[in-house]
Amino acid sequence: MTTVALSPAGSAPVSRHHRWKVLGVGVAANASFSAAFSGIPTTAVFIRSAYHLGNAELGIALGLLGLGIAISELPWGLLTDRWGDRAVLLAGLGLTGLALLVMACFVAPMHGSVPPLTWLAAGMLSVGLLGGSVNGSSGRAVMGWFREGERGLAMSIRQTAVPLGGGIGALVLPSLAAHAGFAVVYGVLAAACALTAVLTWLWVREAPDIVTTTAKTAATGTGRGPLGDPMLWRMALAIGLLCVPQGAVVAFATVFLRDFAHANVLTLSLTMAAVQGGAAVMRVWSGRWTDRHGNRRAYLLACARLSVVLFVVLAGVAWATTAVPIDLSIMRVALVAAIVVAGISVSAWHGVGFTEMATMAGVQRAGTALGLGNTGAFTALGVTSLCLPHVLAWSSWPVVWLVTAGSALMALRVLPAVQK
Repeated sequence: MTTVALSPAGSAPVSRHHRWKVLGVGVAANASFSAAFSGIPTTAVFIRSAYHLGNAELGIALGLLGLGIAISELPWGLLTDRWGDRAVLLAGLGLTGLALLVMACFVAPMHGSVPPLTWLAAGMLSVGLLGGSVNGSSGRAVMGWFREGERGLAMSIRQTAVPLGGGIGALVLPSLAAHAGFAVVYGVLAAACALTAVLTWLWVREAPDIVTTTAKTAATGTGRGPLGDPMLWRMALAIGLLCVPQGAVVAFATVFLRDFAHANVLTLSLTMAAVQGGAAVMRVWSGRWTDRHGNRRAYLLACARLSVVLFVVLAGVAWATTAVPIDLSIMRVALVAAIVVAGISVSAWHGVGFTEMATMAGVQRAGTALGLGNTGAFTALGVTSLCLPHVLAWSSWPVVWLVTAGSALMALRVLPAVQK
């Protein structure tokens, strides 16, 4: 027998199967925006030449994209809990698509005319500020439509959209930039946001459970908000600390293998494909496994412990590569294996971590909780990209990996204990 629930208006029954449509929209929304914020940086070489930028100016433009996301996640999360996930997701996707369309029309080099850096910087910042709406609103929608015991899997599937969208962007956008120009790059990304907005309009509704719970909360006026809960702040800090080693692998593993181990381009591509593919599989598996066992906090603690060990091992292998007289081809294999295993371990927890944050806050306030967690994540990723090159210049690659292990160790100390 098919289970049904009343729509928010109470006028029409909604099948429980509808939750899979909502999850599909959540995946599409995250993938669309991920294609922008992860895909645009893969065109960095072409941005530099097309806009006549130096490396410092290029860093400013790309950095503003990430900065916009980091500072807008929490405000968008608060608005999601106030206005509902449908309204915020529609507004965010529509406005992000509009910003990209404006960039395609006015901020793309055309016919020998090169827009100034200020225009490019403003466009990147706008895309980040507006696109920051997607993570919290899509996550709240998924949390609302899935029950406890299903949410870990559902949120983990949603989280796989980030590497999926980033991978599609990395595959498609550099070629478009090289052969068609940035007007087409921005236009394609705008079209993806517009298409996802249409799907949101068709399928995303406020979950009945959220409507009922929110109404009760408003009537009683009780309960402190998520921002007043120190445990949620600890979770957000732990998420940020775990994103440091993850960001180090994503941003610098190819540089490390190229400069330190003299790996060829094929090795670099296969290594990162293994990290991203393995992380996606582990995210889905971990969501399902923790749903069955009800042990999300224990799983997060285990991931943090394992990450500490694996990044210490990676640092040790890097040290041995220079200190021990072993053939470089053998050590290169060991370094690749260490990068892949450590990268998967430190990326496998995402869906579980954000599910736990949303559960701690309550579904009706999940937008704020997810916004807080994403603020920690994107801030940590940005700080990692800025700071690790200075650590490397000051010391060596083994020290870089030890620093990332130290960040995971701090996360282990910050994560809330397992509830008895």
